[in-house]
Amino acid sequence: MTLPTTLTRAQKAAAILVAMGKPAASRLLKFFKQEELKALIEGARLLKTIPQSELERIVAEFEAEFTEGAGLLDSADKMDKIMNESLSPEEMSAIMGESKPVVVAEGPSPVWSELEKVEPARLGAFLAAEHPQMAALILSKLAPAAAAAVLLVLEKPLRVDIVRRMMSMTAIPDTATRIVEKQLRDRVLSDRSAKDMSAGQSRVASLLNEMDKSQLEEVMQDLEATGTPALDGIRARLFAFEDVVHLTQKARVLLFDGLSTEIVTLCLRGAAPELTEAVLSSIGARSRRMIESELAQGGEDIAAADIAGARRTVASTAIRMSLEGALELPAVRDAA
Repeated sequence: MTLPTTLTRAQKAAAILVAMGKPAASRLLKFFKQEELKALIEGARLLKTIPQSELERIVAEFEAEFTEGAGLLDSADKMDKIMNESLSPEEMSAIMGESKPVVVAEGPSPVWSELEKVEPARLGAFLAAEHPQMAALILSKLAPAAAAAVLLVLEKPLRVDIVRRMMSMTAIPDTATRIVEKQLRDRVLSDRSAKDMSAGQSRVASLLNEMDKSQLEEVMQDLEATGTPALDGIRARLFAFEDVVHLTQKARVLLFDGLSTEIVTLCLRGAAPELTEAVLSSIGARSRRMIESELAQGGEDIAAADIAGARRTVASTAIRMSLEGALELPAVRDAA
């Protein structure tokens, strides 16, 4: 069946969801209302084949509308759905207006004055691990001086993203505000969270390990300038591809066993001999021969960005496995 000349909004949405693939689309579908799902299904039935040029036009149209702002915080029914990662299903239902509002106890006085007393570096570490929309909501409730102090300890791209979201933010439902206050009281202001920041440190370290080395060092220097007491805990969780040589042989075998030969070959382009041998000694003989053959053919036409990306994949995989308890990372980062 050919593509209709004019697509409805439901058909465009269906096209984007299909292009996203089942895993990503499945996570989004649960946020649609029953009548919206029905419209999507009916629209999808009319879409058999979509030319690549038409799909790109639809995606570009979506991006343009999203950039202009869809009023995610205009009402409880349009609250930023990304917040579901931090909130319970019942709380999200209250925000999204999909069920009777959750009755949230008023509790003590608003947390914002208490939050302004939290060390900027500590609050910044918490916000860096959250979605930027949540961070924008929180900072919009603080006094300008306190919010500015927190922004200064954040990575520059994240800082810009948060400020942009704060500028486009309009009315915030009271129900959503009370839920966020409860989250902050439990996760930031409680005695337990004040004493044990290991979970937050792990999240921030995972975020930093996705950056280039120069970007990572800049953020660490900014945090160090604030005198944050959590810096050593974060540094201990940082891991770069070059740190592979400090892993035990068993840990290296576990790490590279789950990585493709393409990733391993890419990350070894231009690597030091000691590092190359540490990696190759951790994989099977057949895979080693294949990789050595590829490396011997040269790779002058391979982009440096691809090599850096492969190395970040190795590092992020090691971090994930350490958080899962599969292996232990060495404390090899220089504190200087």
